Amino acid sequence: MTASDQAAPLRPPRRLRWRRNLAGAVALVTGASSGVGRAVALELARRGTRVLATARRGDRLAAVAAEAGEVMRYEAGDITSADFRRRLVATAVARFGGLDLVVAAAGSGAIGPFQTASADTLARIMAVDFFAPAELIRVALPSLARSPDPAIVLVGSILGHHPLPLYAEYCAAKAAVTSLAGTLRMELADDRIGVLLASLGPTESEFWDHLLAGRRPAWSRGRQLSAVRTAEIIVRGIEWRRRQVVPGWRAKGFVIAARLFPRLLDRGMIRLLRRSPSPP
Repeated sequence: MTASDQAAPLRPPRRLRWRRNLAGAVALVTGASSGVGRAVALELARRGTRVLATARRGDRLAAVAAEAGEVMRYEAGDITSADFRRRLVATAVARFGGLDLVVAAAGSGAIGPFQTASADTLARIMAVDFFAPAELIRVALPSLARSPDPAIVLVGSILGHHPLPLYAEYCAAKAAVTSLAGTLRMELADDRIGVLLASLGPTESEFWDHLLAGRRPAWSRGRQLSAVRTAEIIVRGIEWRRRQVVPGWRAKGFVIAARLFPRLLDRGMIRLLRRSPSPP
């Protein structure tokens, strides 16, 4: 008997509709106490999805859950903890009977020249922005595989497509998220687990209020897309089985410029950097 004869029979493929039905589905949403994570959790709840929301701040999560109503529960904790990640997935399955959707929206950042930044800053940003979502997905995959219509959402950034100066650690983490989304999309195709990458541009959030280091550069200040509008675009992307969403015309323009004119974009940023005050 050959090795191919001994192979396990292929599982019959799931029969999926063009549009994913979110009513009654179970979602785990990280970073749900503020910004895009909060808005996505509320938008999913509005569509009848049962949500387990998580973030570090329990009081903020309680307020979000109260706003959402009976379809939302919450667990406060540190998403960088392996024990907490395992508990989150187990809690979702125990409370709701399964897990259909994981939305990784938690994130952090820092500003400043890479040369003078601390190794701890890099480690902390990679832990929150890349390692935590990656390992949460790894833990959640067995439960997602049992779902009739599972999906993963990774909240990335346009800076994962092309970096900017003074954002080295954040750009590196989001580039890793972008690559992870592409890899998972191929590896999980036979399991019919959808993977959506949300590449965000300037978006309403508390990102600038909680930098690990530095302060916001003057040249980065501009109009932000609202968290509510961003969440609507992300959730619609989940429904329509998109591979990627880039909310807002400014973000779309940046991604197109990065693809077509990367050197021109670099030169413009170098000029801005030279004209700006000393780096924070």
